[in-house]
Amino acid sequence: MKRYFFNFFYFLLIPLILSNVIFDEDIDFQGQAVYISKSRLELGRWGARMSEAQKKDIAIRLKNRLEKEFILTFNKEESLFVEEEQLDAISGATDSWGKNFAAGENYKNVKINSQIQQQEFYGKKFLVKDNLQEINWTLESASKKIGNYNCYKATTFIPTEDLLWYSFSWSRMRSNDDSGSSTDNDSDSQVEVTQVEAWYTPEIPVRHGPSDYWGLPGLILEVSAGETTMLCTKIVINPSNKIKIEGPKKGTVLNKRGYQDLIQNKMVEFRNNRMRR
Repeated sequence: MKRYFFNFFYFLLIPLILSNVIFDEDIDFQGQAVYISKSRLELGRWGARMSEAQKKDIAIRLKNRLEKEFILTFNKEESLFVEEEQLDAISGATDSWGKNFAAGENYKNVKINSQIQQQEFYGKKFLVKDNLQEINWTLESASKKIGNYNCYKATTFIPTEDLLWYSFSWSRMRSNDDSGSSTDNDSDSQVEVTQVEAWYTPEIPVRHGPSDYWGLPGLILEVSAGETTMLCTKIVINPSNKIKIEGPKKGTVLNKRGYQDLIQNKMVEFRNNRMRR
C-alpha cells in the first residue's frame, strides 16, 4: 500500500479528546474511538477493459463497501468493535449482500486471549469463538502525531487467509481446488502474507485496536494492511454514558477455521448449482 494514497485522511482528522485521567487508578476507565476505513478498488484484469467513467460508476456503487465507519469501545481488558450501518449509495437500502463477507461485531478480551465475532451468512447468524489473532509486532523508532497524540510505528506480517478469515474470494477457492488435486510434493507451497503497518499511542496504555489488531503498548490509532487503511478520527475517554462491553451471544458456534470452511463449501455449492443450470 503506498502511503500517499491515504494522505487525504489527515484532512479529515478532528481534534482528539482526552480527559485528565490516571489510567492505572481508574477502575471504571472506558474509552470510545471512531475509525474511518478506506479501501482501494482493485478491478484486476477487468479494469484494463473499462473506461474511466465506468470505473467511477463502479466506485460510486461500491462506496459503502470501500468507505466505512466503526466505533471501538474499550476498557483495560475488553473491547467491542462495531461498524456503523450505512445506506447503499444507489438504492438507499442497507448493503445486505455485502454483509455476507464483511466483518461482524467483534469482541476481544486481551486478558484471557479470547475473541467472539458475530457473522451473518445468507440469513443465518454464527458466533465465531477463537483465540485472538497471533501478531508478532516489530516496534520501530519512527514517530508522528495523529491528532493530539504522539504515536509510534509498528510492523508485522500476517497470513492473508488469517487476516480475512470471515471473507470469501474466488481466487482462494481456485487455490483450494488446485491443492485438492496436487501431489504431496506440492505441500510446501508458499503462504500468502500481508504486510501490516500500525501506529499506536502509549498515551492511552491499552492493548486494543480496530478489527483483529491488538497487542501493542498503546491504543492503535492507524493501521494499513493490503488495500485498506483505518484511521482514528475521534477519541472520548470516560464518556458520560457508559456502554456495557460484552460479546455477542446469538448464533451457531464455530471457530475461525470452521467458519471459513462453511462459507467456502457453500460458495462451491452455489457455483456447482449454477453450472448445472
